[in-house]
Amino acid sequence: MKSITSYLTAILALIFFSGCVPPGGDGKSSGSSGMGGFQFIFLGLMILVFWMFFIRPQAKKAKNQKTFIQNLGKGDKIVTIAGIHGTINKVNDDGTLQIEISPGSYIKIEKSAISMDWTAALNKPVVVDKK
Repeated sequence: MKSITSYLTAILALIFFSGCVPPGGDGKSSGSSGMGGFQFIFLGLMILVFWMFFIRPQAKKAKNQKTFIQNLGKGDKIVTIAGIHGTINKVNDDGTLQIEISPGSYIKIEKSAISMDWTAALNKPVVVDKK
């Protein structure tokens, strides 16, 4: 994330300084007519960088989260965003789940309250290092 902000800072600095007038110049000389084109190029590059580093990954993550929630079923082990571990007992039609948190103890939660990252880490197979 630190490298992204350094790229954005560099691009913003280039955009800012591309419109500066050299000392003693009024900005209306024949050589400065191309500077406006550079500003549009830098603006386009800035929009592209924002799309590549912020918008596209966020949309991809939202799509993965939606697919993950749709594929949940009875018997799946899950972890909620509050850190509650449980097993899905029933998938309700109203977008909620009934999960069993301990034998005989059930709670009703929203599907959106399930953490995709923590659930994936919980269900990841354990690798035994044989040395």
